[in-house]
Amino acid sequence: MTEIEPQKEVIQETEKPKTSFMKRAKRSQAKIKMGIGGVSGGGKTYSALLLADGLVGLDKTVVIDTENGSANLYSDIGEYSVLPFTPPYNPQRFVKAIQIAVDEGFQCIIIDSMSAAWEGTGGILDIHNKYGGKFSDWAKVMPLHKEFIDAILQAPVHIIVTMRKKQDYAMVEKSGKMVVEKMGLKEIQKDGTEYDLTLNFDIDINHCVTSSKDRTGLFVDKPPFKITRETGLIIKKWTSGEPTEKKI
Repeated sequence: MTEIEPQKEVIQETEKPKTSFMKRAKRSQAKIKMGIGGVSGGGKTYSALLLADGLVGLDKTVVIDTENGSANLYSDIGEYSVLPFTPPYNPQRFVKAIQIAVDEGFQCIIIDSMSAAWEGTGGILDIHNKYGGKFSDWAKVMPLHKEFIDAILQAPVHIIVTMRKKQDYAMVEKSGKMVVEKMGLKEIQKDGTEYDLTLNFDIDINHCVTSSKDRTGLFVDKPPFKITRETGLIIKKWTSGEPTEKKI
């Protein structure tokens, strides 16, 4: 008798559900990264504190103060914290200070001033000179600056940086001769740093600001105005995805 082979069980493979790594774009609880650049006496620190007050409240704000205690001058407007920051101003120390502030639960960090990390004692220019000051030495130095910028952009909190400005000069040709000519004010920081930020304000000696970079669209083509706590509240609404009136 021929043996009947047992029938093999047919297992049907079920189609695996597709996994999508795509998410619908939604601006919700975004963390603003903004700058305020201007000359000494323009009101950078004070304006940054007003913005922070509107964004999260001063009690949730810390100032990383490289300006010899100047952040303490405005304690009458509210209770905020100050982290005194003395030389050397190397970028790694700023990265560590940002992490300390995040770990302690602050929701807004003001770096006053970011320019110290560029031209201050132990800053990028100082490090570059110690390597020899040659053009090829920038390749050794700029990764340190990038680490600092990345720490700002990736921090899960709002960050406001202030940047000092100074008179910029350039060699131009006039009547067949090369002469030095004033080219306006320039932020003491790596060229193009403002383009890493979501929003950047230029502040004048009368404490009025205009936006030189604005991905929020809130301040584009606006006439000069003075920053108030209300300005911070408007930005807060934008970061939360709420409708905002573009009126300053």
